[in-house]
Amino acid sequence: MMDWDTLKAACAQCHNCTLGETRHNVVFGVGDEHAEVMFIGEGPGENEDLQGEPFVGAAGHLLDDMLEIIGLHRSQVYIANIVKCRPPHNRDPLNTEQDACIAYLRAQVALIQPKIIVCLGRIAAMRLIRSNFKITREHGQWTEKGGVQMMAIYHPSALLRDPDKRPDTFEDLKALQRQIHAICTHTHCQTPGAGQPSA
Repeated sequence: MMDWDTLKAACAQCHNCTLGETRHNVVFGVGDEHAEVMFIGEGPGENEDLQGEPFVGAAGHLLDDMLEIIGLHRSQVYIANIVKCRPPHNRDPLNTEQDACIAYLRAQVALIQPKIIVCLGRIAAMRLIRSNFKITREHGQWTEKGGVQMMAIYHPSALLRDPDKRPDTFEDLKALQRQIHAICTHTHCQTPGAGQPSA
């Protein structure tokens, strides 16, 4: 198994698909490399591509707010994406692009060995949980794969587009907090706030 430095170097030099031709930066991942909780989205957007860090734009600020609701900070978790380079115009990553990049994510998961994986949005859920996953029906539901507890919640970008999804996401976050309390040993979060995720 590759160590972190080898993995980061391999990812930085990757041209396994055409996304490598248009990127500004590889967006590898950020957070605690020993995290018990891992959040995985589909791919970086414009701000992420420019800064080389996942979830730093408007959706990233909302994700920080969502974590704060259950007393977490991004430094306590690990945040990554299915693909490490920005798809043009923020389109969904193609299956071929996901196939070219998924080994890097698998290596990250192998190094971190999280107890919980939260898929941010339908693309990540369809890749990691089940290919026919329906986010509108199955968000917040737990699935165990390889000893890891997995759930999907709406992507923060979806919450920005449709605030009506926020009450459901608030309930999903509370379910996540309960699971953290149940199975995690060094991730500590506070009582959930009374409000709902805010932009």
